[in-house]
Amino acid sequence: MTHLYISAAHKSSGKTTLSIGLCAAMRSQGFVVQPFKKGPDYIDPMWLGLAAGRDCHNLDFYTQTEEEVLTTVSTQAAGADISLIEGNKGLYDGLDVEGSNSNAALAKLLGSPVILVIDTRGTIRGVAPLLIGYKTFDPKVNIAGVILNQVGGSRHERKLREVIEYYTDAEVVGSVSRNSELELVERHLGLMPSNEDSAALDKTNRIANVIASQVNLERLISIAGTAPLPHATVINSNTPAPTPDVTIGIARDAAFGFYYPGDLEALRKAGAKLIFFDTLHDRKLPDLDGLFIGGGFPETHMPALEANQSLRHEIREAIENGLPAYAECGGLMYLSRSLTWNSGKHEMVGVIAGDVVMHDRPMGRGYIRLKE
Repeated sequence: MTHLYISAAHKSSGKTTLSIGLCAAMRSQGFVVQPFKKGPDYIDPMWLGLAAGRDCHNLDFYTQTEEEVLTTVSTQAAGADISLIEGNKGLYDGLDVEGSNSNAALAKLLGSPVILVIDTRGTIRGVAPLLIGYKTFDPKVNIAGVILNQVGGSRHERKLREVIEYYTDAEVVGSVSRNSELELVERHLGLMPSNEDSAALDKTNRIANVIASQVNLERLISIAGTAPLPHATVINSNTPAPTPDVTIGIARDAAFGFYYPGDLEALRKAGAKLIFFDTLHDRKLPDLDGLFIGGGFPETHMPALEANQSLRHEIREAIENGLPAYAECGGLMYLSRSLTWNSGKHEMVGVIAGDVVMHDRPMGRGYIRLKE
């Protein structure tokens, strides 16, 4: 159970693209790669799962105890050659001044060797105090290697390496040049999800080729082998699930794709049969005992969702006749009367007596604690 933790000095350093490329590149070399993502995120895990060919699981101090984090990692990493954990934001960023839920805290809990991604645009000598600060800020964090990203050319790379070698003991394990092949489409709320991108698999393969040519994969795999994951409870995934006694329909298509694999797995283990349906193309609901519509970007598919009138009517009638339903985020928007975005307004299911209006900027982000 060897593993790496991919983090960065700050957000938007390119660690997601690098993590996608590393997963796909290692997989292409025959390694079984298990991806993880720190924090509450759907989009990055979808890309990481596609690249690795295995579901990506989230690790989140806010919703999991330390023991649950360790159990998740140990269980999902079983059978993999290497696990790759992608951090969120910067290495030391967190909700409190002590960084109790930071990437650094998770890396220490797992005993992870950290590979620090540095966006090198606009810097040469300044990379040295940055690395010195990150390596000495918390000596218990094992920063085992550095990947230089957005490098401006061979001259820029040479100078960066000279500075790092002269002033620090950091090991450079990769230098990735600016390259349009590494760009993923971003929209109003982050990356375009892989379920909406018909060329997603081709993109991961192109990214993998670039990363494999500019990052020392052999050295990364060697570093990963220096720190095996800590021992923890492993849940036997081969335990037979009970005979399904309920059928749950789950909307999964280009509009709705935000589901945690662990949640779906828990439903199956509890005795649910899961049936996936397409809100854009399926005209009828399958025979169900319950309905689950997760998040996504229904606003980018409003005309097609509205055009599928027969399914909208079926969903409304089923819920009004007592079908248990759970919806969140984009799924909740879909169940409203209408959805307005970019001056366009389209009818939705109409179960919720309310209309949703999308604004240009998010009104709030972060964890929410509900009280009665």
